[in-house]
Amino acid sequence: MQRILLLSALAVTLVVASGQPAFGDSSAGVNPAVSKLNEETAPAGTPAPGDLEDVKKALLALKRDLVILEEDLLFPASSQVAVFLSMDVGDFFQLDSVTVKIDGDDVAHHLYTERQADALYRGGVQKIYVGNVKQGSHRLTAFFTGRGPSGRDFRRAATVEFEKSFDPAFIELAIKDSSAKYQPEFAAAVSN
Repeated sequence: MQRILLLSALAVTLVVASGQPAFGDSSAGVNPAVSKLNEETAPAGTPAPGDLEDVKKALLALKRDLVILEEDLLFPASSQVAVFLSMDVGDFFQLDSVTVKIDGDDVAHHLYTERQADALYRGGVQKIYVGNVKQGSHRLTAFFTGRGPSGRDFRRAATVEFEKSFDPAFIELAIKDSSAKYQPEFAAAVSN
């Protein structure tokens, strides 16, 4: 991936250094007096500011396309599984860490800072894991560690079995407060 980015950046640099218009003639529609003034005041070999902006925009577009291509190559839809975490309220549970296992293998572990946990309490959703699994039946188990009611240590697990088809699988791990039980509830739901 780095090789592709380096080659792309090198190609853009070579086009700019050669003085050839890389992305169409940027001088179209520019006042000739302004263009002549820019040519006279700019040092030799220095590209015009408009050309630099065009190169920056093209480079950003190229980078975006390469990131999308990399994700498609690394995580094809036929084997992709993504795991997300969300929280509701958070009065009965203070999150410290989450460990995710698929078919008994550890695939993700995350320790939360105070700011990260606060972002989840305020409605944020975190992508914990994106990876590949074979098509067929799988079991995901998530272990939640933190402080429960009355400040005591709390460790619970949520398990979900899912069938991986050709489409990507999305699994949401949710931590919700149960005011009826004065306990947190941990759930896992699959959507394809």
